[in-house]
Amino acid sequence: MDSTPVNWEALDALIIDFVSSENLVEAAAAAAAANSSSSPSSSSPSSPSISSSSYHSRLIIHRVRNSIESGDIETAIDILRSHAPFVLDDHRILFRLQKQKFIELLRKGTHEAAIGCLRTCVAPCALDAYPEAYEEFKHVLLALIYDKNDQTSPVANEWAEKRRYEMAGLMSSVLRASLQAYDPVFSMTLRYLISIHKGFCFHQGISSAVSDLTHRLLLEERDAPATPPESMYEVPPFDEVDIQALAHAVELTRQGAVDSMKFAKGDLFQAFQNELCRMRLDVSVLDELVKEYCIYRGIVDSEMQMITGPAKRNQSKVGRSLSRDCVSEIDLNTSQYSDIENYSNKSMLDDTEMSSEQGGDIGTCYGSVPTSVCEDCSTSWSNQCENTRSLGRIRSHLNSERNKRKRWCGRTAKVDCHPGLSFAKSESGIEGKYEIALALKELVSKGMAAEAIFEISSMDPDYFTKNPGLLFHLKQVEFLKLVSTGDHNGALKVACSHLGPLAANDQSLLKTLKETLLVLLQPDGTTPGKDLPLNDLANTLQVSVGKRLGIEEPKLMKIIRATLHTHTEWFKLQMCKDRFNNLLKIDSLKEVNTDLIGGIKSRSNGDSKTNFSSQVTTTSSSTMTSEDGGSSSLMMMTQTSSREALWDESAILKVMEFLALPRSNAIQLLSQYDGNAEAVIQQLFG
Repeated sequence: MDSTPVNWEALDALIIDFVSSENLVEAAAAAAAANSSSSPSSSSPSSPSISSSSYHSRLIIHRVRNSIESGDIETAIDILRSHAPFVLDDHRILFRLQKQKFIELLRKGTHEAAIGCLRTCVAPCALDAYPEAYEEFKHVLLALIYDKNDQTSPVANEWAEKRRYEMAGLMSSVLRASLQAYDPVFSMTLRYLISIHKGFCFHQGISSAVSDLTHRLLLEERDAPATPPESMYEVPPFDEVDIQALAHAVELTRQGAVDSMKFAKGDLFQAFQNELCRMRLDVSVLDELVKEYCIYRGIVDSEMQMITGPAKRNQSKVGRSLSRDCVSEIDLNTSQYSDIENYSNKSMLDDTEMSSEQGGDIGTCYGSVPTSVCEDCSTSWSNQCENTRSLGRIRSHLNSERNKRKRWCGRTAKVDCHPGLSFAKSESGIEGKYEIALALKELVSKGMAAEAIFEISSMDPDYFTKNPGLLFHLKQVEFLKLVSTGDHNGALKVACSHLGPLAANDQSLLKTLKETLLVLLQPDGTTPGKDLPLNDLANTLQVSVGKRLGIEEPKLMKIIRATLHTHTEWFKLQMCKDRFNNLLKIDSLKEVNTDLIGGIKSRSNGDSKTNFSSQVTTTSSSTMTSEDGGSSSLMMMTQTSSREALWDESAILKVMEFLALPRSNAIQLLSQYDGNAEAVIQQLFG
């Protein structure tokens, strides 16, 4: 399955929001405790009597769910009375809770208490809960004479423990919507992407490389849907476009989508969030995936750093192997290396033959070392790192970045780790490798490409021989920075010594080289040296160096990359845009800018009003796609739009509604009958 470019910085933002919202990191947990002690609660029956924090609302829902699933209905009702009494005003819900309470009392053998519950709680509620409630009340009386282990009794379903989970799911759905206690955006986005990924793979008959992870993460069962208020039974019809969008987004029947819209009072996006949160995630697996990603990306401390504490972090095995005079500071904001040209001269690559056949592609556009090479050299490369002065520089400049990291503390309500899923544990040795990869990423993201090249070459002179694409783009950044400072001679020297020979050995780089050289024609001072789109290059370097060091790419990165790809392909098949793209930040995850020259030209248009950009056709990086890849994508989109425009939208919706078909299938059927919806329906039902 093809790879899709991912904006990892956008994912970082979603992950940081997730770990903070769920209080998985120490800083967030402390802030939540402070808010909890100072936030007042309301006792109004029309609004939730609860802290304004969505986290505390979710904790209450968790407590209610656990109480019901364990059969402690009385405790669940007490929690609701204290924090959400308005929910118990719905006699339909109250009747079901009291009926389940009666069953649980019988299960414990407390028959007197059970009969008392029938008299004082169940019977009164049955009178005005809903039309069928009194019949259900009389039916549940049979539990008094049929044993709970009798699987053939007429009340076997009432005795079944699955009723607990159905009731717990229903209460979770009702409380979640009533308290507006939705899960963090990342959690909902992950549910949605995995759901589409599974559906796409099933319909296309293809296997998924991440199927084991996705099946463990997104469970098959869903919480029971909340029942629409009685006042919403008679409402004006909803827009069929909204109904179909909801039904196909979260795999509902049409009637299920209508009921969901009723419960959300016609709000499509609230209904969508309600349905997404009904999908169950294995929280223990999710937390481990997020933790692994956070350590890899430098969002939280590694396990070894958490054990040793801040005062002892610099005493790791790698740090102790360095002599004191090996450590020299590097300022990430302003380089201490006054002459960038020195880095070019020291890169140890002037006399090295660059062959594009020695490396493949990684990520979206930059060269990388093959996996087999990584496995062979990770140990030796790590040993070189242990004995080089460059490691001291790399580790020392990360001290300021470390201070910004959070400390992982996990959930307050502990969950067991999934027994079938293993995650790598951080040790002192691997900690040093993480630091190296993170430091090099930071160097490149701040435009210090020459410094990154020097440090890598100091540790492994052969690294860029196997990664010529990465070297080209790093040297391209160095070239652009020199041009921005007016040092055209230095820029030309970089082009002659590195960019030219690299492009000569890889013809796909020639187009990018030409566009890069055209930057020299811009007026002095108009070429931006800062704010270049360097994140993707920095991320690619981190992954490549990580593999070289034997660091496995986080499983979450594999899931996101695969599911974003199938999301794109799925909506190509549906021939429409995703209505919920922006809500779940999926559009941000797909916004990857790897075109350095395009970024410069766009800024030039806005700042200097020159016509420089009109002299060159804007293209994406040649190593990301083939030269006609972009035009092919545009042509595909145009063909899709024109194909869809052939048929009236009402005809498409009519076929989708009557035949319960996905949009793509409806359009294909219409194409066989000249867009006549009635003919399609008549042919299939005639």
